[in-house]
Amino acid sequence: MTTIIAGKCWQCGSELTTHEYGRETVCLKCGKPTRVCRNCHRYDPSCTNQCREPLAEKVQDKTRANYCDYFEPTADPEAGGAPGDADHRQAAEDLFK
Repeated sequence: MTTIIAGKCWQCGSELTTHEYGRETVCLKCGKPTRVCRNCHRYDPSCTNQCREPLAEKVQDKTRANYCDYFEPTADPEAGGAPGDADHRQAAEDLFK
């Protein structure tokens, strides 16, 4: 049986499968919660409430487990945005040069 890696832990970077993102699930390596804003592909420190989903409820602590309906694991928690966001941002900045 093949295990599909869905993302990485926001704290230690260990690989996580889709089944390791439950509401009360923690990373087996570091013990930190996995279903947190920092592990979501919508997490973006440069956005309002640090989330690119405008309808999401505000979460104060981005490292605590929550019930957000918009949660989707990110492959790279260090990126702070979805793949390609940097390219889109650069294109937008180039418009105003």
